Amino acid sequence: MHSHPVLRLTWRITIGVIGSVILLGGAVMCVTPGPGIGGIIVGLAILATEFSWARHLLWRARRYASQMRSQATEKLREHRRRSSA
Repeated sequence: MHSHPVLRLTWRITIGVIGSVILLGGAVMCVTPGPGIGGIIVGLAILATEFSWARHLLWRARRYASQMRSQATEKLREHRRRSSA
């Protein structure tokens, strides 16, 4: 499929549309109830299969999510230490 120019373009457009819709849905869910960061990461993962700029943003989003998870875990441990003392 990637060797034929028309199919390649059609595939990239399809991936672009699907990834963009999911990415925008994730952005909306950041301000409304729902898994916003998860939607953004999934949308970027889809886009990253065809676009290098999305690969870079996906790497940054994963790093951000990992940092937030670490901070949340540390705050939970701190809260438990204060509660049990």
